[in-house]
Amino acid sequence: MARSQRKAGGSRGRSSTKSKSKKAPVAAEVEVLEEEGGLGIDDGIVITTTVVLLAAILMVDYLAAAYFGTGQLFGDLTKAAS
Repeated sequence: MARSQRKAGGSRGRSSTKSKSKKAPVAAEVEVLEEEGGLGIDDGIVITTTVVLLAAILMVDYLAAAYFGTGQLFGDLTKAAS
């Protein structure tokens, strides 16, 4: 790749001396906000996902016991019905 040519002087249009006028630093006010109490959207997503996952596991185990006679929690379901 070809290198670009620099302008004569190498300063690219900037003066090499620092500006004589210095600006005073501006202190910005910072307002501290407290978080509101209660559950947020992240907590709601975690709780909802946990409940749905547990319900799905229970449903699969129930259906495995009802149709195939197996299952960890509902394995005795077909034995009681007979």
